[in-house]
Order: sequence, then structure tokens, then C-alpha cells
Amino acid sequence: MTSETASKAAWHMPDVWTADQKLFPHQVGFTCPPRDWDAAPSDFLRIAPPSVGVHGWMLHAPDYGHQLDQRKQNFAMLEEFAALMANNGADVCGQVGSNWVHASGLGVEGISDFCKKMSDRHGLAFHMAGYAMVEALRAMNVEKVALNAVYHWPKWWQGTVGFLKEAGFDVLWAGNFVDQGWFSTQDDVNKQRWIFDGELAVKSFDYVAEKAPQADVYLANGMVNFRTGPNQQPQRMLHLTSMLEDRLGKPVIAHDTALYWRIFKSLGLAPAGENGQLLRSLNA
Repeated sequence: MTSETASKAAWHMPDVWTADQKLFPHQVGFTCPPRDWDAAPSDFLRIAPPSVGVHGWMLHAPDYGHQLDQRKQNFAMLEEFAALMANNGADVCGQVGSNWVHASGLGVEGISDFCKKMSDRHGLAFHMAGYAMVEALRAMNVEKVALNAVYHWPKWWQGTVGFLKEAGFDVLWAGNFVDQGWFSTQDDVNKQRWIFDGELAVKSFDYVAEKAPQADVYLANGMVNFRTGPNQQPQRMLHLTSMLEDRLGKPVIAHDTALYWRIFKSLGLAPAGENGQLLRSLNA
């Protein structure tokens, strides 16, 4: 054996990772769409037990412009993401970006099969935010929902509505910030770069609740951020869920909290703190 061959052999990653080879007992990988700084790894880690380690990976698509057809074109990159994470000892992978499930054209059962195949092929649990919401609603035995589509463009949130209906849910009302009257045009919404004034979180959910008082659960699309943190730092729905549930008297589920719930469920762990009814159910 040459020195070069011996060197390569020495650095071969384990085919099966053992506990003494891993940095953390529970290792989670997140990926997000290109051109998005993703809060998911930070938010998830803040509520996870100390045994959890998190790694993030941005999909590399230099010409990405947040178009639905680009999600479909780059869908195969999720395979690369899962393979890389598995090769480095991840136990669970989470795909951030709610539109990827309906943009794929696979349908609800097709996405379910895709997640199962990815999990089996790479020896980890693979979850997608868009499908995690369906799984969460099914676990809660929900029938009627209303969607706060927040900043999502019409084709984006309409795709989410179609996906939810295909999964068997009755969507009583859905609309984004333009439909709710907070912005005049979608261009005005887009200029905010997914970050909005803190007071809009309450105003928009009050609006949706008034439109659909019979809903079992109120939903939030995508990964919206509101300036509700210290010094008006943007925060995602995870930080607002308990407050909104107390105000509305109903469960509130967003794509970030649904994905975190599904990941914790796969790990067999529960989060710390008060993060709303869905995540609290893991403590039962």
C-alpha cells in the first residue's frame, strides 16, 4: 500500500457512524433555498437539548431568483444535500422552504414517497417543511384550517392551498398581506425581504381569524420574520406562536414550527421552553 493509498484509507468516513465517532449524540442538518440566510439552524438549536448539534447547508444555484420552476429544476439538489449530511453522520435532515413540495409536481403522496426513499437510501430521517405541516395537522386530527399567507406571492400560497386540499384539509380562507390590505402591491411586500413590523404579526392573524372563525387551526406560510425581538430583531413564528395562540384561542402552526416538530419527533426528543401546542405535544 502506497502512502497516498494509506492516507485516503485513513480518512474514509464510517459506513455506519457510532456514538463515539460523532460530535453530538443527535446531529441535524438543515438546508435552505439559495440567497436566503436561514434562521432555522439557530432557532432549532436554541430550543434543543444540549445533546443536539446542528449544521446548515445552502443550496448552490447562482442564478436562483425565487421562482417556482427553479425549485423544480433544482429539486435533485436535495439528494446531494442528504447524501453529504449522511456521509458526515447526520441523524436527521430538514429541508427549509415550504414551496418546494408543491412546486415539485409530485403531489402529496409523491412527496411522502420521496421523503421515505431519501430516508431509506441515506440512512437518516429526511423531512420537508411543506410536508411536515401536513403531517402535523394529521397528527392533531385537524379538518378545517385558515392560511395567513404572509409575504408569499399568489402562485406560492395558492400552491400551498392546493397541497393542503389534496392532503384532505378544508381551507376556509387564505390570503397574503396584499389580500389583507396591509400593502398595496406584491412589489411593496417583496421589498421588505421577508421582514415586517412586529405589530403586523398580531394584525394579520386577527384578520385571518375574523375571516375564518370556524377554523380548527391557523397556519402561517413559509418563513416569515417580524421585528418582535430585542432591539426589533426579526423573529420567526417560533417566537410568536404561544402569544398568538393565547390571543386567538386556537393552535397556530407555521412551516418552521411544523418542521422542528417533525425533526424532534424523529430524534425522540422534546424542545425546551414554551413554543406552542404542536411542539408542546412532544412532552406528552
